[in-house]
Amino acid sequence: MRPRSKGHGLADVSSARVLEAVRGRALVWPIGAVEQHGPHLPLSVDAVLAEAFARQIAYELDGLTLPVQSIAARSLPQSGGGLAFPGTVYVNGDSLIGFLRDAASSLVDLPFARLIVVNGHFENEPFIFEALDTVGRKLGAGGPEIIAFSWWSLVETDWLRDEVADFPGWHAEHAGLTETSLMLYLRPELVSDARPEHDHPPRGGIFLHPADVTRTTNQGVLSSTAGSSAELGEKLFWHVVDQAVSLVRRGDGLRRGDGPRRAGAESPTGGE
Repeated sequence: MRPRSKGHGLADVSSARVLEAVRGRALVWPIGAVEQHGPHLPLSVDAVLAEAFARQIAYELDGLTLPVQSIAARSLPQSGGGLAFPGTVYVNGDSLIGFLRDAASSLVDLPFARLIVVNGHFENEPFIFEALDTVGRKLGAGGPEIIAFSWWSLVETDWLRDEVADFPGWHAEHAGLTETSLMLYLRPELVSDARPEHDHPPRGGIFLHPADVTRTTNQGVLSSTAGSSAELGEKLFWHVVDQAVSLVRRGDGLRRGDGPRRAGAESPTGGE
């Protein structure tokens, strides 16, 4: 079993030391949510997962983590069960874009090499990307590298085919097999014994109003939790971590060239 690490937090460093502490290193920013996740998982799932991935990725890259951002975009019926279920705490999309844009802009005065944003909430993604695109355009080619991804975007198709039967699509995996398994691995004390089933996940990319949540969900769960386990969660966790670290070290999806790099990292072509 590979050991997990809590990593090192930017907020734990003093102002007198922060410039030297971040110089040439990666900053990893987890963004999650406070959102309903059915009867068996806590409201904190998206924040817990984003933070766990971010801490491990930062550790592997000798980076620092930012505190997790937990207030996020609203839950939608076809991807999060919707606001018919109590507990979701959210801001509107324009407010989220403004907050993320301003927060990211305040970070770029620090001499880090790259900012890595790890998203754990499905509805956050377009707002994160828009905010970071605005910041990146202002910085131009001379600024630090910025990469953002939702953790599920790094899960390879072959891995899913081998490990998950009848996959419903990531939009419908809300509170389902993968999130339940990850929570059983990372925070089992927060998972109840209930294993809700929902045999008819909603289709992705369609908005309906009014939405009958008694048909699109089972108590806020959009798919099935059958087969969830800590063992599957462990496999998935390390698969995503390895994919993220490889992404950064190889430069896939990042700009190429002579930008700042961590000592010992692989070159964009795969050599040393």
